[in-house]
Amino acid sequence: MSKYTLKDLLLIGIKSEIEAEKVYRSTANKAKNPFLKAKLNALAEEENNHKKILEELFHELYPREDIKLPENPEFLPEFPEIKIFAELNGVTDVRKIIEQAMKAELSAKKYYEEIAEMVKEEKIKKLMLYMAKIEEGHYFILQHEYREIEEFESIMHDEDYMQFDARF
Repeated sequence: MSKYTLKDLLLIGIKSEIEAEKVYRSTANKAKNPFLKAKLNALAEEENNHKKILEELFHELYPREDIKLPENPEFLPEFPEIKIFAELNGVTDVRKIIEQAMKAELSAKKYYEEIAEMVKEEKIKKLMLYMAKIEEGHYFILQHEYREIEEFESIMHDEDYMQFDARF
């Protein structure tokens, strides 16, 4: 990641938060289970808050520049969370969505931790570590949902169980 500027990393982070919010909102809108719907909407709102935090930091550091998001950053192997969330558009298997979102959240955690290691300014370092901690929390929320799906799936025999139009 050292080949990227902090400005580039912030823009990629903003893009990543937007993609994550889209997936969580879309999945929540399709979900029938009210508890899952509420959790996904909460995750979407947190991703939106992360985007705002990164945008504020960007404007603070680069006050004369507009936010211009990278068009196609998923080709960058250092930032798999964008690609993971982009690939989930249109997926209807809740298990697959949660499984991939868990990977993306851990990737986002690592991303923010690496930025924290790169920067010298204490305020930015603390903010990135805070973001990493929240992403880790998202992982644990999703992990809990995933385990519930596995537990209930073993006692359910409905073929549509894992689709949005069934229990979820």
